[in-house]
Amino acid sequence: MDLELRHLRIVCAIAASGSITKAAGELGIAQPALTAQLRRIERLLGGPLFERDHRGVRPTALGDLVISRSALLLPAVSGLLDDAARLTETSRSALPDQVSLGSSTTSILAPLIRRLTETQPELTVSTTASWSADDLATELAAGRLDFCIAGVCGGSGPPAGDDLEWRTFSVDPVFVLLPEDHALARQTEVTLADLSDAEWAATPGDGCFETCFHQACLRAGFTPRSLYVADAASCIELVTSGTAVALCQATRTLPGLVTLPLKDVPLRWIHMVGWRPGSAAAGLAPAVHRSVELAHADLVARSEVYSGWLDDHPEFGVAS
Repeated sequence: MDLELRHLRIVCAIAASGSITKAAGELGIAQPALTAQLRRIERLLGGPLFERDHRGVRPTALGDLVISRSALLLPAVSGLLDDAARLTETSRSALPDQVSLGSSTTSILAPLIRRLTETQPELTVSTTASWSADDLATELAAGRLDFCIAGVCGGSGPPAGDDLEWRTFSVDPVFVLLPEDHALARQTEVTLADLSDAEWAATPGDGCFETCFHQACLRAGFTPRSLYVADAASCIELVTSGTAVALCQATRTLPGLVTLPLKDVPLRWIHMVGWRPGSAAAGLAPAVHRSVELAHADLVARSEVYSGWLDDHPEFGVAS
């Protein structure tokens, strides 16, 4: 048994009352139980703490030592607990009760809101979607957003913006989206060269993605015939109609379409969450970062293709 604060309180209560019987009543403990507890404390400290006579109990020299030290220790611990409680309450009250999130990946917004409000039930969340991570970063830097979820090509750095902090929460391969009646739809993976005759589609993106795609095609031995840059709905329509195949996020699942890995991962996409250090919402950054990781994991779990692919490629997926 280790010496605990409650043991010191028991010793001080006995000394203050001068009687084990009175101390038991004040502490709400039966006298035999208090006597047994005192004996255990005395064994722990190596000797008797009180002398007993017909007038009650008096501290021994060891008892005086324990009581004098307890008179210093117990108030100090009580003060520590009070100060810690006040600081915790101040920290909680300093956090905002509403935050604004911007995302260039719209599919993550619903699971992110669910995950975040599970841990922060009093928090009100508003959202903004934009294909441009750079535009969202500008809004973040200007204080019009509290957090930004952005995706960048594997060859790019974080979106532009002064005094912003960025944390990577996932590194994902870029997959390809085919109609389910495509000749390659039953393959477990395809190469870029397998699709050298295809028309291509992709959603808009800042940075080097188009350049990286063209370079990857050249390494595969061909020049892409086209790359239609369009919004997500238009890309899906281009694939559904058989006009093009689309580059897509690995978590994408759509009825009537097939998502396939590209062999040797010629393209990758980095997902980040950003905020302004020192802002009112910055105290929520750990909770938001963790919620984003969990939300992305929810999307992965919904994709049988991607979750199975990750079993053989553990270096991808959630960063932590």
